[in-house]
Amino acid sequence: MLSVIIPTYNSERALVSTLAMLVPGVTAGVVTEVLIADGGSHDDTAAVAEVAGCKFLRDDGPLDRRLKAAAATARAQWLMFLRPGTIIDPAWTDEAGRFLEDASPDAAAVFRRRAAAQPGLREAMSLVMAALGARPRPEQGLIISKRLYDALGGHSERAADPETDLLRRIGRRRIVRLASGAGVR
Repeated sequence: MLSVIIPTYNSERALVSTLAMLVPGVTAGVVTEVLIADGGSHDDTAAVAEVAGCKFLRDDGPLDRRLKAAAATARAQWLMFLRPGTIIDPAWTDEAGRFLEDASPDAAAVFRRRAAAQPGLREAMSLVMAALGARPRPEQGLIISKRLYDALGGHSERAADPETDLLRRIGRRRIVRLASGAGVR
């Protein structure tokens, strides 16, 4: 169903928590593979990926090139981009599974923005911003069909922030906001 793509650079500690959060998705059959798009780490990022059974793609090039290469390598028809350190609420697998079953191939989804370790007012403001149509952020993750990703040209090499640029090009109308929250620790 989903090929998960995580761009890394010296991200061994952050990667561990994100990979642990993906385990229920693997056991439920939602996640079929995890690709690590590494930018030349000097820590144990590669070892963490190997122990977890991820496909490790090393490229010292810019972020957009690494993400595009990983997307081209992905076997699934749906891609999920996550930053290392991203933690998603436990119910994400059921929600993502329902989205994948019901969604048009021209749709995308993000998780609800969650302020990491700061509930209360910040969480409420995040909900208000989402209701008012605030743009999704890369920290929320992105689920997108490979077909739509390719039609949009993937991550742009001309953008200063290729992840934010891709979300902008997808457009708010095509992005479904899932109820599960996500945030980077």
